[in-house]
Amino acid sequence: MSTTNYLKLSLLLQSLLLLACLITSQPAAPSTTTTTTPVLDIDGHELQIGSKYTILPSQNGTGGGGLALAAKDRPCPFYVMQENLESSNGLPTRFMPVDNKQNVINLSTDLNIVFLTATICVQSTAWKLGGTDEITGRRYVMSGGMTGRPGLETVSNWFRIERIGNVSSINNGYYKIVFCPGVCNNCKVVCGNVGVFNENGKRWLGLNDEPLVVRFKKVLV
Repeated sequence: MSTTNYLKLSLLLQSLLLLACLITSQPAAPSTTTTTTPVLDIDGHELQIGSKYTILPSQNGTGGGGLALAAKDRPCPFYVMQENLESSNGLPTRFMPVDNKQNVINLSTDLNIVFLTATICVQSTAWKLGGTDEITGRRYVMSGGMTGRPGLETVSNWFRIERIGNVSSINNGYYKIVFCPGVCNNCKVVCGNVGVFNENGKRWLGLNDEPLVVRFKKVLV
């Protein structure tokens, strides 16, 4: 082989090797596929953003009705509680996810929970998790939360809905509410289930090892 042809062949092989390196070194395109599972109401319909729902216990006969607000130790703020009467549906509620472009409420999504009512307290009726109570050592869910603005200042205002029971059964309709916000990467939070504390004939909601198992009923009017 002549020197000229040898040089041409060498240059061609070098070019092919460089092209192969460039192709294999390209980063893989990120996957755009995400899996979301909608939360269902007691009729099997997806919870719609903008619609109103009541939060009810999973079964009748277990004691207690829907969720509402009441004064606890002082007139304000109001605390989230479960009605004593099973026949009570509680207050209408709206769910506001951190992603306001969603059309439905999905499992494990950070969201604000807001009672649609008025109180004597000059504050919002959005849920927030309070600090540790000096007397009981418990953390209760109360009103006065801020909606939107995810971050350090609002981290106590975000909750999630998770499934209870067989995760493969999409229509079981039994859920729990948890506090485990992901809206602040640098925040240290203590995650936990939202359950019920029975105190002096009242059922107050707060962080509890035993979750309150709930269902959601759409308010038609």
